[in-house]
Amino acid sequence: MAHTFHPETDPIQPTIYQIRLKGHLAPQWAEWFEGLSITLEDNGETLLSGPVADQAALHGLLKKVRDLGLPLISVNCKPRGG
Repeated sequence: MAHTFHPETDPIQPTIYQIRLKGHLAPQWAEWFEGLSITLEDNGETLLSGPVADQAALHGLLKKVRDLGLPLISVNCKPRGG
C-alpha cells in the first residue's frame, strides 16, 4: 500500500509558528533564530515566523526570546497545509 502524504496531519512536516514580541528585533538576529523571518511591525512589535521542527526546537526558540529580554506577546501555530 502506498503512503499518501497529508501535510495537515503528517508529523514529519515542520509546523509553521508565529512568535510575537514587544519591541523591534534587528534583522541580523534571523540566523540566531534558526532562519525564522523577522517582520518589524508599525506598532513596535516583532513577528518571528517560519517552520519549527518539533516541540524541543520551539522551546529552544522561546529560551532565546527569554535570553534577549524582549517581552513575549504570543505564540501561534498555523494549521498544516493551510
